[in-house]
Amino acid sequence: MSRKHFFSSPEGVVQHMLNSLVTRNSHMALDEPNRVVYSRTHPPSQVTIISGGGSGHEPAWSGFVGDGMLSAAVCGDIFASPSTKQIMAGIKNVPSNEGIILCITNYTGDMLHFGLAREKGQALGYKVDVVCMAEDASLGRQKSEKVGRRGLAGNLLVIKLIGAASQKGWAFERCRQIGELGNSQLVTIGTSLDHCHVPGRDAFESVADDACVLGMGIHNEPGLRTISPMPSAEDIVKEMLKYLLDPKDSDRAFVEFKPEDNIVMLINNFGGLSGLELEGLVNLTILALKKEWNLTPTRIYAGILETSLNGQGFSITLGNMTGMAKSMGVSIEEVIELLDAPTNAPAWPKNGYVPVTESKETAELRQKAHAAAEESDATSKGPETPASLIPALRKACNAGLEAEPTITQYDLQMGDGDCGEAVAGVCKSILTNIDSLSGGAPPLIKLLESIGENVEDVGGSLGAILSILVTAFTNALADNTIKSSKPLDVATVSDAAAKALENLKNYTSAREGDRTVMDVLIPFVKTFAEGKDFAKSVKTAQEKADATKNMKAKFGRATYVGDDSAERSQIPDPGAYAAGVWLGGLLEGWKA
Repeated sequence: MSRKHFFSSPEGVVQHMLNSLVTRNSHMALDEPNRVVYSRTHPPSQVTIISGGGSGHEPAWSGFVGDGMLSAAVCGDIFASPSTKQIMAGIKNVPSNEGIILCITNYTGDMLHFGLAREKGQALGYKVDVVCMAEDASLGRQKSEKVGRRGLAGNLLVIKLIGAASQKGWAFERCRQIGELGNSQLVTIGTSLDHCHVPGRDAFESVADDACVLGMGIHNEPGLRTISPMPSAEDIVKEMLKYLLDPKDSDRAFVEFKPEDNIVMLINNFGGLSGLELEGLVNLTILALKKEWNLTPTRIYAGILETSLNGQGFSITLGNMTGMAKSMGVSIEEVIELLDAPTNAPAWPKNGYVPVTESKETAELRQKAHAAAEESDATSKGPETPASLIPALRKACNAGLEAEPTITQYDLQMGDGDCGEAVAGVCKSILTNIDSLSGGAPPLIKLLESIGENVEDVGGSLGAILSILVTAFTNALADNTIKSSKPLDVATVSDAAAKALENLKNYTSAREGDRTVMDVLIPFVKTFAEGKDFAKSVKTAQEKADATKNMKAKFGRATYVGDDSAERSQIPDPGAYAAGVWLGGLLEGWKA
């Protein structure tokens, strides 16, 4: 967990955040002294929906102000409830002839201040009530007996349902009923790798590197238990779902879920996970729900929704919309319609649940393209694959895999460390390809095309360069041997290599001396084309790879390494080094 921040203290950060938010969203306005974000378009003919709480949970709750969601959000200091005065200002900014519902999560400060605001509002003649949202399943009935369950990210589903119902003109009591049902039809559990960190404050606690905390809340409070050693992502998700769904857990079986029920899922990023990792966790949850519990959500919402500042965690919320529909006496379709109703609240996930019409023309062209590729048999002709090529490829790929740690170490010093992974990916893919050739190798051109596909699967600039080179070489060799009917010999192969290199130069301006893989490919191909001596060409390639350690990078991320990092330049370019290793393995395997 990073303890570094651009702001050295929390002072003024909330005000900056709120001003930014309303500046970027024209339907919002800000009561700055009271830190209330409110909707400029909320009509008094609709039920007013107000929420809020401590700051640090952004985008909750100010990011959910908009038509069909919150009428206003009241923001306290970081992790501190807003004052009663602030909440009263929120009520006065969005008046309603139909009534006001204060939607709050179950935390002591929020309950007290919003509760007092309710009493004050009623004394002033407002029709106002409180909906306490509490759906945490981790602590169970026994631990939460006196204070009730915590309110976690599931409250956002409640706010979406109430807000949409209000916009559709539902009466005050029916809107309030949705909030009450949220507690009986929603369950949430969170897990985190560490506690969050408040700018300008010392960290009071940390979680060990080889552990995670199950049941973590959103205010740095301890969770249910620490799991160590660190389990796999799959096992973490399975454990969380067990706490949410196991009917045998009498302490936590808050909601019954059946395979035929209409279920929605919300997965919330605590703020510190990458989008890549969160989406991976979402998919693992979808898979585990189906495999372990025979459940398939009809709606899935995911993203940074209610954070714990920079907390490295996430939560899973499951809601039974079938149960909610039955309790309200409406159809499931009506409930889902509330979730699907459009809103201009900027933080609500923009999911693609709107019905779509697929382009029939594109579908037909897609089918034709696949059919044409399958029918092509040109590559089944041409020269046979030389018997020595398969062992040579195997040796080259194994050499690349053995060199992966070194390649990665070189790249970590000069780039982002992905070169070794890319090389290993190419080698593993090629090995899998040739291992599958149980019936013998196909014709050479077909084999080279399949190897080209193996290389295409690897990303990064190195993968792109190699993919272009292999594809161009295959095409040139096919022209030489199939179209021109030339024999497969060192002359046709070296000529194809030379043509492929010229083709590659059209796509990159890197040349010798620029500290890239081209420092190996150019002299290798040139030597091979001139002397038709493969062993000499490989030796040249390896010498040129080693020579890159004395060059300054002119392409790629390594160009950003400062001039004061001279010691880093005493290593060869990772891509050039990898090419030299691979070619050396190819030569050794060919001779064997």
